[in-house]
Order: sequence, then C-alpha cells, then structure tokens
Amino acid sequence: MRIFKILLFLFCVNFGNAQQTQYVDFSNCKAEIFILPIKKEVRGMVNYTFKIKEATDSIYIDAKNMAFDNVYIRNRKASFKVTKQKLWLFKKFKKNKEYTVSFNYQAHPKKAMYFIDWENQDHPEANPQVWTQGQGKDNSNWIPSFDDMNEKVEFDLSVTFDNAYVVITNGKLLNKEIINDDTVKWNYVMEHPMSSYLLAIAVGKYVKKEEMSKSGVPLEMYYYPKDSLKLEPTYRYSKQMFDFLEEEIGVPYPWQNYKQIPVKDFLYAGMENTSTTIFSDAFVIDSTAFIDKNYVNVNAHELAHQWFGNLVTETHGTHHWLQEGFATYYALLAEKEVFGDDYYYHKLYKTSQQIIKAQKTDTIPLMNPKASSLTFYQKGAWALHSLREQVGDSIFKVSVQQYLGAHQFKNVETNDFISIVENLSKQDLTKFVNTWLLSNKLPIITMFESLIKNNVIAQVIKLDEGHHSKLISESHEYIKAAFIRNFKIDTLDRNKRIRLDNLFKIGEPKVRQLLADKFKRIPKSLQAEYETLLNDKSYKTIETALLNLWVNFPKNRKEYLDKTEKIIGFNDKNIRTLWLALALNTKGFEKTKYMVFYDELVGYTNPVFHFEVRKKAFEYLNELQLVNSTVLQNLQQATKHHNWRFRSYCKKMFKHLKN
Repeated sequence: MRIFKILLFLFCVNFGNAQQTQYVDFSNCKAEIFILPIKKEVRGMVNYTFKIKEATDSIYIDAKNMAFDNVYIRNRKASFKVTKQKLWLFKKFKKNKEYTVSFNYQAHPKKAMYFIDWENQDHPEANPQVWTQGQGKDNSNWIPSFDDMNEKVEFDLSVTFDNAYVVITNGKLLNKEIINDDTVKWNYVMEHPMSSYLLAIAVGKYVKKEEMSKSGVPLEMYYYPKDSLKLEPTYRYSKQMFDFLEEEIGVPYPWQNYKQIPVKDFLYAGMENTSTTIFSDAFVIDSTAFIDKNYVNVNAHELAHQWFGNLVTETHGTHHWLQEGFATYYALLAEKEVFGDDYYYHKLYKTSQQIIKAQKTDTIPLMNPKASSLTFYQKGAWALHSLREQVGDSIFKVSVQQYLGAHQFKNVETNDFISIVENLSKQDLTKFVNTWLLSNKLPIITMFESLIKNNVIAQVIKLDEGHHSKLISESHEYIKAAFIRNFKIDTLDRNKRIRLDNLFKIGEPKVRQLLADKFKRIPKSLQAEYETLLNDKSYKTIETALLNLWVNFPKNRKEYLDKTEKIIGFNDKNIRTLWLALALNTKGFEKTKYMVFYDELVGYTNPVFHFEVRKKAFEYLNELQLVNSTVLQNLQQATKHHNWRFRSYCKKMFKHLKN
C-alpha cells in the first residue's frame, strides 16, 4: 500500500508538469483573506468550485510554501498532500461531476505580496502599504491559485484589515462589514473569469476620485491624501483615453469598473490586474513634472491590457506579443488621440531606432517566448501598425472585434487572430507572419516608407541622416529637436550659419532640454542665455542646467544654489539631492549649515524613502566620499530590497565600499 501511494504521488508530480486544464476546470473561488502586515503573514479560508473533464485520481492547486488545515471536498475530510509548490488533492474524481474543495491556509510570502514601511510606520515619511504583483507565476505565494494562465476562474475576494486603511482588489465592492472597532472586512465580487496572475490587492491610506465613462463604467482614481494637488496632472486624459479605447476597439470594457492605485516601491511602471491597475507612485506628479515624466503612456498601456491580456489571454509565452504588442499599439493610438498624428509617427520613429539598434545583438524573433521586452512591446506594436496599413482601417477594426468576441474570457494563440484577418481581408498573410512574427530581421524599408508619409517625420529623418537644414523659428518642435540633436557646435559657430545665442530663443521645453544637454562646456559668451534654462518648467532641464552651470562657472556657484534651493523636482527628488551634493561640494557655501545639508542627504538613504530617492542619495554620497556608518547600514539593508534592480545596484556598491 505504501508503494502504491509513492507511485501515485510520483504520477501526480509528473501530471502537474502537464496542463491540468485538460482534466479539470476550476470555475469559482470565494476567499476570505486576513493580512497581518507586521508579521508579513497572510491567512485565508478558500472555497473552490470545479468540474472534472476527465476522470482522475488527483488534482492540485498551486501554493508555494504554505500550511493547510481543514481540507474538505464536498464537505468531507479530504486526502491531501502539501509540497513546497502545491496542494495535492486525492480522490476518485468522476468525469462531468462538479465538486467543491475548501481549506484554511497560512503563508509568509517571499514574493508577490509586499509589506511596505510597517517597520518604520512612526517615521513622518512612512507610508504603510500592502500590495501584490503576481505577473507570471507569483500569486501562488500569497493565495492558493493557478500558475497556468490557461486556468481561468471567477475570484470573489473578501479582505479583512485595519479600518484606518482602504482595501482595493479585483471587481466591484459589494459592501464593507464592520468586524469590531478596529477592523473592517471589504467584500468584492467579480462577474467573469480571469487568470490567477491578474489577481491583486492594494492596501493603504487612500482617497479616491470617481468619474463615469461615456458608456457608464465607474472610473476610480486613487491617490494619497497629501497629493490632492497632483491628482489632475497624474490622471490627466484618463477618461478621454478610456472612452477612446472603448470606441476604437469596438468591444465594451469587459469588467464592472476600472480602478487605478499608485503604490510605493513598485517593481515596474504598472501592472494591468483585472479591473485594478497598480502603478508606481513615481508617476504621481505635478504639472511641471508632467512635461518629462507623466503617466499617460503607462495609463493607456495598462488600460489596453484589460482587453488584450485580461479579456483574451495568451496560451503560452510564444504568443506574448498578443498581449504586449497589442497593449503597446493601442496605448500609442490613445496617445495619438490626445497628442495628434505627429506625436504618433514621432514615437513610431523613435521606437524604430531602438529596434534597429538592438537588432545587432537582439536576434530572437517576436514569436519566441525568450524574445526581449523591446521585441514583444515595440516590434509587436510596429507589426500591428504595418498590418493595419496593409489590410485597411475597417478590416483591421472588425478583425479585432471578431477576435475579442470569439475568444472572450478564453486563451488565444496567434493564429486565432491572423486567421480572422485573413478571412475578412481575403489576403494570404503568410508573408506578413514570416516577416514580422517569425523573422529576426526587420523590414526597415517598409518601416521608413510608412514613417515618411508624415511630413514632419520625413524632415526629422533627413536631419538625422545628415542632411543640412536651416533652423526656422516656425519649424515643428520635432524638427527643431532633430536640428539641435544633430548640429556640431564648433562647425556651426565657425560657419556663421546661425548665431548660437539664437538657439536659446527656442520656446519648446523638450527642445530646450536637448539644448541644456548639448552644452557640456558653456562658452562665456553664452552664459547669460544658458542661465535662462534654470527658469524652465522642466525638472530635467533644471537638473542638467544646474550641474553644467556649477561646473563651468565656479565663481557663480552660490548664485545658482541660491536660485534653486527650494526646488525638489520629481518624486525621486532629483534636483534636491543634486543641490545637496553641490552645496556640500561648494567651498565656503553656507558653512554653518554644512552638517544640516549632510544630515539631510544621509537621511534620504533611510529605508522609509522611495528606492529611487535612496539610490540618488547613495550615488552622491559615494561620489563625495561621505559614506558614514549610517549610510553603510542603510546600504546593507538595501541589498535585500524587493526591487531587484535597486537591490543589484546596492549589492555592487556595498561590495565596492567594503573592499
């Protein structure tokens, strides 16, 4: 009997490596979640409903490093086994029969659920939060679920938490139950199934603004109470883009509502959880920051995913472009709606340059699960742009509508889309598939033939290819930018084709930003003109200009520091941290405040600050050779940070300093 059980378990492990969806279909999950942030623990009571498609002796639920008890199938104690990866359930499951399984679980997630600032919650800069990021196969670290994206389930979550906080998760908020004086249970419901990787929870101290889309979908935009003045620039164009995408895609938004929540120290720019986009609070901005670092593209990209990725989901990484390529393309269309055709083609041009440059080493084609993000996103978007030009607007739009309609709440492969386009267009798309999806070579001629249809971009391309042109004040912003990008200062000055000081009469912020970066060495004759850049409404321009002026004109350092002392910059405090570094390195400047400045810069290395702020503080203190024991301690702590890029950077610096 013992040998039989061992053989059965080994069979189950091997079965688990296959697609379980061939044997069982999980349809509904009702879960009550209890989050204990101080302990970094999550507990829950879960009930799954499922139907057996083929008779089997075992099924599993993905669950990484969890403990289980009270496991019942059809209200009877179940035979089960827990491994590091799964909860195995043993029973003679009969074909076409429906079952329920219920259980309690406990987990201390190492990833996917993140507990922010709870150790330092009394610090004035603390912003205690809990949020999840489960794309791929990570959500099974905090809730027993399914790593296979082909398993789609309707999830109804209830989350119990401290009543001083707001809890947001997928779906519609049904109600809030008062458990006691300190605790509330938030009950959410979904109407349609989704892949487990799109489950999400965000907990924090938030306020929300709600608008209604043209079609009647509630749009909930969350923000921190202190950021009320940043609400408009952060979410600028949100409703316009939502209404546009619904009309452009031609398929109604598929979920009950749409929520957007900023979180601290997020792993990426944003994540398109079903009806519940979570994004980095680095994009919570004021109107000045909007010029250089706005949320518009990320906003549109994650919204487009609600159709492409969430409504229809890839079966396998081979078809990942159906999610990222489509989301990138439709985000670009939304930006085109806001900013115009020239913007659209200019962005296509910029991405074409990125793809062409990367092609020298990035040789993996689009339909390969190992393709780069640049390939999935940008080349995927270019493929759709090219396909639309080939088959025409109306055929393309109807094809997308039929594709989404035929496969809604299901999983898809590339041929599911291509076959519809072929059928409607009466075209054989073999060449398109081979060129864009299967080849590692770019159809560069085709790309440039498309780009030069736009007159502005045609002129930009000529300038970038080395053709000479005069700088005309009435020229388009992108043409001026190309002119600034390509001219050589010495040659231009010697030929007297244009006076350099006239360049500083250009008004467009983005062009002046290029100008600021162009002059690493500032001629004395241009000092006054260059100084005007410190007045620009651009934090990037001010940062560049402050550093370059400080380097070029030592006698004026106090003047430049006095002028910029009150400017903070982006959320990463780019100008303030630079200002502190320069103040500490300026001989004789505010001698009595030296330690005040130093302590402030050191303070920004504290774990309570956003990792981007900490990174800048570490960089400047290391360059100034002012690393003390506090900085070293905070740096060591940062080597365990959940953001892998920041963690890697800190590990390298810590190793360097210890040596």
